Amino acid sequence: MADAVGFITMGGVFAANMTGNTVLAGIAVARGHHVDAWHHFTPLLAFFIGAMMARWLLRLLKAPTIGILIEAALIAGVGFVNIGTEPTVLVVAFAMGLQASSITSFGGSAVSTVVVTSTLARTADTAVDRLWPGAGKTTASSTNAELLALTWGGYVVGAIAGALLVGAMTHPLIVPAALLLLVLLLKDEGQTTG
Repeated sequence: MADAVGFITMGGVFAANMTGNTVLAGIAVARGHHVDAWHHFTPLLAFFIGAMMARWLLRLLKAPTIGILIEAALIAGVGFVNIGTEPTVLVVAFAMGLQASSITSFGGSAVSTVVVTSTLARTADTAVDRLWPGAGKTTASSTNAELLALTWGGYVVGAIAGALLVGAMTHPLIVPAALLLLVLLLKDEGQTTG
């Protein structure tokens, strides 16, 4: 959702999709559009620093909660402060880096929460493993197919919702921030009752 909002409102630069920014930066360099390349390279650095911070927090605190709280605060807050397009992209990319390294698995399955390519590849692996004669559900590369399908579906629904929110709200990034907080509350509630 944040990536869709960012792409639409921040000049065609991705906040979470670093593959897209890398490709667009490479195209810009090849065409001699160095300023455009710079606009695609700088979010890569912000994302990388955010991911490093999340990893540092995980090692220090042994839980992803603080990284997600910081991410939610950043993406909610940046919508209310007029700091310009490029700084906003950098803040959101930093926040997405936090998310990318804070949330890396669900129920024992590795899941990427900021890009869909690896999720689709793992879904394909799982589908073949489940269809392969005699492989059953115990093949080493087989993961939770339902979780992977739900993750991919979440990307699609998030992109649609993000695009619709841009036209419907003044501060559309408040929605993904609120959803992050809801996930944290549900996670904590599940641990309390579970």
